Amino acid sequence: MADLDIHLLPVLSDNYTYLIRDAESGACAVVDPAVAGPVLAALGRLGWHLGHVLCTHHHADHIGGVAEIKRATGCTVIGAAADAHRIPGIDVRVKEGDAVTLGTHTGRVIETPGHTSGHVAYWFEQAGALFCGDTLFSLGCGRLFEGTPAQMWASLLKLRALPDDTRVYCGHEYTNDNVAFALDLDPQNAAIERRGAEAQALGEAGRPTLPARLGDEKAANPFLRADVAALKEAVGLAGRDAVAVFAEIRRRKDEF
Repeated sequence: MADLDIHLLPVLSDNYTYLIRDAESGACAVVDPAVAGPVLAALGRLGWHLGHVLCTHHHADHIGGVAEIKRATGCTVIGAAADAHRIPGIDVRVKEGDAVTLGTHTGRVIETPGHTSGHVAYWFEQAGALFCGDTLFSLGCGRLFEGTPAQMWASLLKLRALPDDTRVYCGHEYTNDNVAFALDLDPQNAAIERRGAEAQALGEAGRPTLPARLGDEKAANPFLRADVAALKEAVGLAGRDAVAVFAEIRRRKDEF
């Protein structure tokens, strides 16, 4: 199996767009192009030929560059069937379990409603890479703009079930901002302290804090731990179901 080359493109104030390329075939895709200019410039610099756009959800800071990129490259735009009416130039509508082929690599579509109603993630199992948009952040998760706590918790459980060594490529550079909340909620958690120290060092060096390792997120991210007894007690909801606990954690983060 050839490598999957992944290039992080910081755009706007804190977004990430990802260029991914199968090293064997040269097949190339872009994930969540917020703006076109940096993507087209990077393609020219790298000598890569874009074939696909992978959209996780419809927000402008994730699809703002899609139309211009499609005009410039003739690429195929892929996005959620449930969000087809909100993704410009969509060619392929995908749903849970569908496969997206990129050369010798296959990405599995995982429906992850909550942040938006039509959100999806793309999991490239062979490469151990997850492109999850705004569903899961390092030490955080997306706000619930269109979905319910039950939907978002179910979506996060799908992602939590993936292997620990999965690399998490999310839509924003929020890690250092999320550390303070996670520690405030769960101050005795050494995994948060370790991730926080790592993220701080990367930030001070001017480097991305991503990708995150999913196993580390399972240990440190409070939004993945709403079914853990210690965290239930920390928010005063001992014995309650995980959805109620998740909703309370999300409410506190919204107000933090």
